[in-house]
Amino acid sequence: MSKYRDTLPQMERFFLTEGGMETVMIFREGIELASFAAIDLMRRPDGADIITRYFKPYFDIAKSAGAGFILDTPTWRASPDWTEAIGFADRAALAEANKRGTALIAELREANETAHSPMLVAATIGPRGDGYAPDTAMSAAQSEAYHSWQVDIFADTPADFISALTMTTANEAIGIARAAKARGLPVAISFTVETDASLPDGTSLECAINKTDNETGGAPAYYMINCAHPTHFASILGKASGDWTKRIRGVRANASKRSHAELDCACDLDDGNPSELGCELADLRRKLPQLTILGGCCGTDDRHIAEIAKAVKGMPKAA
Repeated sequence: MSKYRDTLPQMERFFLTEGGMETVMIFREGIELASFAAIDLMRRPDGADIITRYFKPYFDIAKSAGAGFILDTPTWRASPDWTEAIGFADRAALAEANKRGTALIAELREANETAHSPMLVAATIGPRGDGYAPDTAMSAAQSEAYHSWQVDIFADTPADFISALTMTTANEAIGIARAAKARGLPVAISFTVETDASLPDGTSLECAINKTDNETGGAPAYYMINCAHPTHFASILGKASGDWTKRIRGVRANASKRSHAELDCACDLDDGNPSELGCELADLRRKLPQLTILGGCCGTDDRHIAEIAKAVKGMPKAA
């Protein structure tokens, strides 16, 4: 059974997230992931142990900081189109992996949560295509039909909410939000942004949030920004005004200041400067006190999350 589906505590208090699971596995742990998909771990006999070890330092950081913690299921790239590319026999096998991955994360939550560090199970959904490029053009209706497969699976698991990460278009976000709403699941939408703070398809963040809200009756519990360094969007948010900015409650930042095109071509992992990243996100939270969720995306690991926790320690309660 889910624990926080009716009331999401990250709306009221500060939460940390993990870093970039896939980049940690590939570049730091030397583990090959088919199609850059963490769900591939669920095909390995030692996959559960690998994921358990991965999360341990994050639990320690959150507890030490007295912060809540959001655990992502290893299901970001676990929707139907990826079945064959990852190596699953069929959709039934992929569905079972989604369920087992979510059950594992729920078990880790139960074993590590404390009264001072509540922990949520985020059922993670990624884009149908690439998280850096709008390469799979869909209408909102097509998105809803496609992503309902995974949402339906999560509805019958202990997941507390749907976390749609690295969304590259508003239409895809709208479809996921509608699918989650139809199943009574809270949903958070996180948009990928480029170095100019716009979505990969050129839509401004303001337009994407407003369009998603307008076409879903405000279904998302909140919005986030991911897969970009704070220098790519901090100035835009600092100067922006309007109700749309108040809908942004979280940031999962890249470690690198490189553009997505540069990252795609890179052979190395640019893990940036963890201390600098922590200070930049803390500064952003001072400007946007409604930010209740901070964490990492590509290139980040427990070092970056520890620096974020250190930088925000003692800051006033989120608005």
